[in-house]
Amino acid sequence: MRWKGRRRSKNVNDMRGSGGGGGMFRIPSGGGGTFRIPTGGRVRPVRSGGMGCGTLIIIGLILWALGLNPLSILGGLAGGGLGGGLGPSISPQQTPEVNRQTGTGGRNDEMREFMEVIMGSTEEVWDDIFRAYGKQYPHPRLNLFDGQVRSACGLASAAAGPFYCPGDSQVYIDLSFYQTLARQFGAKGDFAQAYVLAHEVGHHVQNIIGVLPEFNRMRQSMGKLEVNQMSVQVELQADCFAGVWGHYVAKQGWLERGDLEEALVAANQIGDDAIQKRTQGYVVPEAFNHGTSEQRRRWFERGFESGRIEACDTFNARSL
Repeated sequence: MRWKGRRRSKNVNDMRGSGGGGGMFRIPSGGGGTFRIPTGGRVRPVRSGGMGCGTLIIIGLILWALGLNPLSILGGLAGGGLGGGLGPSISPQQTPEVNRQTGTGGRNDEMREFMEVIMGSTEEVWDDIFRAYGKQYPHPRLNLFDGQVRSACGLASAAAGPFYCPGDSQVYIDLSFYQTLARQFGAKGDFAQAYVLAHEVGHHVQNIIGVLPEFNRMRQSMGKLEVNQMSVQVELQADCFAGVWGHYVAKQGWLERGDLEEALVAANQIGDDAIQKRTQGYVVPEAFNHGTSEQRRRWFERGFESGRIEACDTFNARSL
């Protein structure tokens, strides 16, 4: 990627070495995981006496245009324990234990600079998209950590992987995850790393437009299989939103030959089926909650090729 010398976000908090850190883009060591989804067939939006998430997206856009807050109309603030499909339970009484330095603190290394630049690019892309609807995009904060971290979603260890916490609208990434992604999964390259961050920012967008709050509400009355099915739709939409971001940075000349393939390899390597085969030797589709390798690649590509959030409606898609 041609990222050096570009604007760096000021919404990056380097907590490394401060005793806090953690994540949730989980790559498990044993049969399961947290960046996942079901294969084949059609996964319909699960309804539980309320609106489906596909309807929510459309209504949310209309509410923006009318100058209304979609969260207050569609069901309140996040706080039901989603964590972008990845995080621990959210307790409204908990507050994040973070170093409140902005863009300072921690180690001033190239990797931190890279994360600040990528975060800055997501801010610019989503600023423009929200502006097209006459609205302002509230920027999330990115926390870099090592070891473990306490957020509004609870305590998380580095083994859990990157995650977005809707309770505090912040993204948490232990940078050692990228080493695991490269060494154990063969997903190398800076665009693969940027894709991970863009996916978590995609969850922030879902939180703003009301998808995560509604999922949190509906999942309380769902069975495990139904929750997994809708979780797949949520996660694939975040992949598609990451692709939308990729579309615009590509138009701005950020990408070099091979960069797109880096992101597609990463999406392929962290599909539910690929992880289950690698960790337990067989696949259990009923346990998928992030999507298969093929699904993850397809939805990222869909966002990348279209550059339109309307193309990311996984809840009303004929097939995933």
